[in-house]
Amino acid sequence: MTKVGIHGSTGRVGRLLIENLNKDLDATPAVLHAIDDFGFTPPRDALITQSVIQLLLQSDVVIDFTIAMGTQALLENALLHPKPLVIGTTGLDEHQQNLLKEAATLMPILYSTNMSLGVAVLNRLVELASKSLSDFDIEIVEQHHRYKKDAPSGTALTLGEHAARGRGLSLDDVRVSGRNGLIGERTKDEIAIMALRGGDIVGRHTVGFYNDGEFIEMNHTATSRDTFAKGAIKAAKWITKQPNGLYTISDCLGL
Repeated sequence: MTKVGIHGSTGRVGRLLIENLNKDLDATPAVLHAIDDFGFTPPRDALITQSVIQLLLQSDVVIDFTIAMGTQALLENALLHPKPLVIGTTGLDEHQQNLLKEAATLMPILYSTNMSLGVAVLNRLVELASKSLSDFDIEIVEQHHRYKKDAPSGTALTLGEHAARGRGLSLDDVRVSGRNGLIGERTKDEIAIMALRGGDIVGRHTVGFYNDGEFIEMNHTATSRDTFAKGAIKAAKWITKQPNGLYTISDCLGL
């Protein structure tokens, strides 16, 4: 039985992780890191702790759905106490991304901005379409609930990276995140990523390829956060069997 530690156990995805692990035959929610009230009854046999070190020491693998600074604290402690990690937190800055890469030299880490199978497939399709439709303009729109703190979403940025890769470009060089005023004509290479916020939208991402006389739009809509929890648990079971290194959900799914 795989002992899963949950970093961010009192959050919305954290609760779903616990619910799914309670029904799992191969893994259990053994350690819950909590700094807030649960708002629900946690498993009686789980260790509840505010210590990130105890979370790492008492788990076989740790799943992290927190905020960027929470993930940074987890990685800093994991450098001293290596443990397989599954990280789904978005909005990591350059320092935190470098910390992630450093930690991956000492332990296996699966990091993905979206844990769903559908988005993993969409990333591949976007890269293929971008390469094949080289004369088409690329625009990405993402929609999330009013409480999401980072923008654009990590998923939208990852989609943008795959689109840029299909054309041999760096997303940092061609990304546009807003338009206002007299900005001139759209450049050929730019990839726009726009963010919408409102209501209780779990997540919707649209990647459009637009040309004179035709366009193609690819959509992925998450109707429940449960898809992220299920994907993270699948990843947690897989990552414990991998050598040190940095992986994505696509690696786990064999895409």
